[in-house]
Order: sequence, then structure tokens, then C-alpha cells
Amino acid sequence: MTKVVVSEFLPDPHLDHLRQSFDVVYDPDLYADRDRLLAELAGTVAILIRNRTLIDPGLLVAAPDLRVVGRLGVGLDNIDTEACLRAGVTVIPAVGANAVSVAEYVIGAMLVLVRRVYEMTPSMVAGEWPRQGHAFGHELLGKRLGLIGLGSIARQVAVRAAAFGMGIIAYDPLLPEDDRAWDTVDKVDLETLLTTSDVVSLHVPLGDQTRHLIDAGALALMKPTTVLINTSRGGIVDETALAAVLRDGALAGAALDVFATEPLGPGPAAIFAGVPNLVLTPHLAGNTEESVERVASTIVAAVIEAVER
Repeated sequence: MTKVVVSEFLPDPHLDHLRQSFDVVYDPDLYADRDRLLAELAGTVAILIRNRTLIDPGLLVAAPDLRVVGRLGVGLDNIDTEACLRAGVTVIPAVGANAVSVAEYVIGAMLVLVRRVYEMTPSMVAGEWPRQGHAFGHELLGKRLGLIGLGSIARQVAVRAAAFGMGIIAYDPLLPEDDRAWDTVDKVDLETLLTTSDVVSLHVPLGDQTRHLIDAGALALMKPTTVLINTSRGGIVDETALAAVLRDGALAGAALDVFATEPLGPGPAAIFAGVPNLVLTPHLAGNTEESVERVASTIVAAVIEAVER
């Protein structure tokens, strides 16, 4: 039978679906053993991965029969797409399959940080009643959301934020002027977005133009009442600079789902120790029960079709 490798987690029903058509080598930790991964790729026509398997020229050399890479997710920064193109390997991402999950995470993080619903829990558990004299957070109504990047996920965020009565602006120099997204979102330059937004949400890939796009200088432009949310890619935010402005009270809060180093680990995580008004999650904004199923079914079906074509 035709050989397919799955080097990261795939739910059992979708794994069984693959096995009906192919000889499947499955190990959700295979990505971590590079030598064994390369050995398994001999004679393999397709590989299904998430964001921890590195598809680079060395892997492609070890897999001369490889025709398809199925990406169980959207980001492609762990895949050398140009090398795949040269090798005749088709890369299939799950475009749009987890957009709702990420968008809802952004809205949830926004509510947590702006409404500040989490702050009173320690006092309440201690038996206190810290109500007197407290204005408890802010409303989203009338606030301005700034979207850096206006792709499919950002558009889902915009729709949901508009339902709260927020004004929506965006910076996306690559999006054509006649794109219908601009019908409901105001186009601005980056400086205007940073200086006027109450919430800044990032929705761009990581590349030379976006690495440390949100650095100390960009953070200094934001209002001290602004919150920052990054569900795109680590490395876009200068994490050390962000931790510093949060400690200084120069920014109201931040939520990070992605990091320059993943897994974060004790060393890189140390910069966040004691930082106030910070929500950290381990790259799971797009991982709900529903989206995991959607992504898996989309990619398994697409890989089967591509291999059998």
C-alpha cells in the first residue's frame, strides 16, 4: 500500500480514515526524533504535520517520493514552501478551518483584559468583599479595535467585535484597495492604528517584515489603556519589551498565545514572572474540540484526494 507518515497528533477517527486507503506510520512524537523521522520517510508519498515538524530541504532529500504535505493548521513558518515547490511537493494547509476558534479566543481575551473579570478572585477566595470604591474594568462599547492584518481570522474578529459596538480599523498594506473587507473596516497606517486603538490584535505571518513589528518603539506609541493580543506567530512581538511596559504600567494588559520560543520552557518564560495583567496560553487559540475535528477532516480528505489524483 501507499505509505503515509503522520508525525504529530491526529484524532483516532481520522487516523482510521487514512488507514483505509494507506499504510500509515503514526507517532505523535515523531517530529521530535529527526533521525527516525527521516528514516520513516523513505518511500513516503505524504506526511501530515502540525507546527512542530520542520519541512526543510534536508527532509525533502530524505523523502524523494514525497508528493504532499498536509498541514493540520494554517501557519506555514515550519515549512520551506519554496523548497517544496522546487521539489514538486504540494503543501495543503487547513485554511479557514480554525478561524472561528481563533476569533473567539481573541474576543474572550479582549473581554478578560478589558473587563478585568479575573482580578477579584484571590480576594474573594480569601473571604473578602472588595466591592467598595471599585470601577470594575471597561466596556467594549465605543472602544476601537485595531487589526494588524486583515485576513480570514481578522475578519471573523471584526464581525464579532462590531456586535459589541466597537469601531474597527486595520492596517494591511498587502490587501488590495478594492477588497470588500474595507467596506466595513477603516483602513489606516500602522502609526495611526497603534496610537488610537484601545485593543490591538495581530493577524500577520512571521517574516522579515513582521519580526519584532511590535517592538519597544511600537509599544511606546500605544495608549497606557490599550491591551495587546497576539494569536498569530511568536517573534512578531518583542516579548522582553512587552514585559517591561506591562511592569511599568505603560500598557493595560496583553494576551499571548504564541512565542518566539515554543515550547516556552523555564528560561524564556522567566521574563514574564510577576508581570501584571498578562494572559499566556500554549499556542492553542485555534484548538477547540470543534476546530480540531474540522482541521483533521479537512486535511485528511484533501491528502487522500491529492495522493489518489
